[in-house]
Amino acid sequence: MGRIAFIITGGILFTLFILQDALDWHWEALHTLQDDQMYRRWSGLGLSLIILFQWTLSLVRTRPKWEDLSLTFYNIHNWVGAFTPLLFYIHSMELGFAYLFVLSITFFGNFLMGMFNLDVIKNKSQLVFQGWMILHVACSFFITFLTIYHIYVVFYYE
Repeated sequence: MGRIAFIITGGILFTLFILQDALDWHWEALHTLQDDQMYRRWSGLGLSLIILFQWTLSLVRTRPKWEDLSLTFYNIHNWVGAFTPLLFYIHSMELGFAYLFVLSITFFGNFLMGMFNLDVIKNKSQLVFQGWMILHVACSFFITFLTIYHIYVVFYYE
């Protein structure tokens, strides 16, 4: 159970996010908060820091002297990833329009890819591993780039 607990948690949170969006359910108190510019900036900062934190796994894996921390950071990476639908919801209940929609879809697509990683799929093929890793990291770069662009737009058009 411990190995798939993050998948169940992430799956439930993702399903709830999709349901609230599809059925137009809104938590009014949070929706009111999200209308406040300062709240959006602080919650956006929090979500941005989580996105940046997720890069620590790559950093740990590329440093030979930190090799013993790799499994610990892998588990943290998975659990933080499992909670990202909730963190996204706290920042915004909507997927947005134009580039924000692309950012949201890429964000959740990468989330789903992370939830169904190679430990879950149980595939030992090096080709599948490399393809999955390249796609996951490429999406992560794209998300990071669009997040930085989003921050620029938010502050430029103030």
